[in-house]
Amino acid sequence: MEFEEKTIRRETIFEGKIFTVAVDDVELPNGLGQAKRELIFHKGAVCVLAITPEDKIILVKQYRKAIERLSLEIPAGKLEVGEAGSEAAAALRELEEETGYTAEGLELLYDFYSAIGFCDERLRLYVAKGLTKVENPREKDADETIELLYLTLDEAKQAILTGEIVDAKTIIAIQYFELMRGNGHAKALADR
Repeated sequence: MEFEEKTIRRETIFEGKIFTVAVDDVELPNGLGQAKRELIFHKGAVCVLAITPEDKIILVKQYRKAIERLSLEIPAGKLEVGEAGSEAAAALRELEEETGYTAEGLELLYDFYSAIGFCDERLRLYVAKGLTKVENPREKDADETIELLYLTLDEAKQAILTGEIVDAKTIIAIQYFELMRGNGHAKALADR
């Protein structure tokens, strides 16, 4: 059985700083005809699971216009121009800008796509190793209004259950942390 949809024509609708929107005319597999696909092409993003020495997850509280509500999320951000191929460095930059922390190193946990039905945004989820507070951290982005929260694993799980946390990358990170704790690796995760 054939699965690939072959692009016949692409029309770019919008080109912005963060993403491009296009509409593709495609040939469906197995002679099923043609269809249109509305697509978003994104430059990629990074996110960090940061656990304090006190075993708390650092979350960022911010307003997200797309969903018209506050969101609790792990530190994250888009790749800046020239950062493709330097995702770990971009993750350290975002961690410092948003939280005032840095890490001795990062370990890649997952490399995944956020919404493959229409978007190619690729996220790299890292866990911070050897987390420390920065004396003079980098400035956060001028258009960001954020508040830091420090949640235990149980508090974070409760925030998922109550709908306070609805962000997929954050849910993935918290579930990973819970798996590590269940395997007796949670403290090692923060100390690495």
